[in-house]
Amino acid sequence: MSEPEPIAATRRWLQRAVIGLNLCPFAKAVQVKDQIRYVLSEADTPDALLADLADELLWLHEADPEVVDTTLLIHPRVLTDFDDYNEFLDQVDAAIDALGLEGEIQAASFHPDYRFAGSDLDDVANCTNRSPYPMLHLLREESIDRAVEAFPDPEEIVERNIARLEQLGLEGYRRLLDE
Repeated sequence: MSEPEPIAATRRWLQRAVIGLNLCPFAKAVQVKDQIRYVLSEADTPDALLADLADELLWLHEADPEVVDTTLLIHPRVLTDFDDYNEFLDQVDAAIDALGLEGEIQAASFHPDYRFAGSDLDDVANCTNRSPYPMLHLLREESIDRAVEAFPDPEEIVERNIARLEQLGLEGYRRLLDE
């Protein structure tokens, strides 16, 4: 049985861009161990997405980290406008806090139109956080701590990623995803 397109596209993006370009040096290990949970939200309002987010935060908190280390909560039907999505991130942090999970789980943001503050829309550096569909990446803080121990200078990763993407160019990045 085939999986829904948003999940299939996210798996391809993870394999080709995130792991293939080594944008996140920690992604390959959890992918190889099959510790990534892909959740497709059917939410079509921000409130419905908040409910799905709360459910997933609690689920991840209770799950064995050796079985599921991280979750990609993909939400293709809501917050497709990047500015709306970006504003929603404050509610994500508030939900984590309200559930008593601050310091245990955090969310990283990915969106097809991701744009760093002050950057141009077509700046290839934005591709470090561009995904096929809007999504929230829920990460265990313990995993982040282990990653920082392995790579104590995260700025080095950011700089390397930007250099790699600048070398590839926006069109090259798009072709990589379309192959």
